[in-house]
Amino acid sequence: MLLKRRSPAISTEAPELLAGFEQLEPSAVAVVRWLNVNKIDYVLVGPVARAIRGEAGTAGPVAIVPAPYGRNWERLCTALTAERAGLRADTAAHGTHAAPAAIPVKLTAEKLSRGRRWLLRCGNHDLDIEGLPLPEAQTPDQAAPGYQELLYEAGRFEIAEGISVEVAAPEDLEHYSHVRRTGQAPEFRVMRTGAAEHHPA
Repeated sequence: MLLKRRSPAISTEAPELLAGFEQLEPSAVAVVRWLNVNKIDYVLVGPVARAIRGEAGTAGPVAIVPAPYGRNWERLCTALTAERAGLRADTAAHGTHAAPAAIPVKLTAEKLSRGRRWLLRCGNHDLDIEGLPLPEAQTPDQAAPGYQELLYEAGRFEIAEGISVEVAAPEDLEHYSHVRRTGQAPEFRVMRTGAAEHHPA
């Protein structure tokens, strides 16, 4: 009888970061390594991408734009399910500094591929899956570049021995940041009440 192979888990063992990347949070490096060992194709955007490119004072979750093909969504879904990923609440519970527990959610490859933005937590690690480009009806300055555009302009960085990542170009990082600030991209998030709601980014 064939046994289904378990997806590699997020490792808590901190690798030695290469020169120039010492500012990266161990949790972020762990998530990047986990994505890689699960053979997920993606481009890194968001605050961790900015930190890798040398921007000071950046902090936040790992944010990715996955390659939009079926097997990649399946790998990502399998990895997230194995880590019991849940929806991330906006803030910690009132009067505490600890991050709230993730709200359970049933993930499927089909759900992930719909183009929404997902704010997820896997144990103590946060991962944002950015939505697909907005419809063509939107103005060009509102539409974030998609995976192929990002990959074409991305730079590959080795942040630790054996851990490399495709990082979006600076102008694309700013574009995604703009879309997030202006509230154009839809996202899934959980409010402090614990109820899952759909809000603009």
